[in-house]
Amino acid sequence: MEVLYLLIPVAMLLVAAIVAVFFWAVRSGQFDDLEGPAHRIIMDDDKPKNDK
Repeated sequence: MEVLYLLIPVAMLLVAAIVAVFFWAVRSGQFDDLEGPAHRIIMDDDKPKNDK
């Protein structure tokens, strides 16, 4: 039962750290454009140059 006195604060600190990392990721733009890079790979223009 005494272990709960240790585990509850550790769990609260872990949740606070996860929330802080989530808000940091949202503010830094990690979730702004999720599909753009994937579409750029598919739509890559690989036409050979026949300038010669």
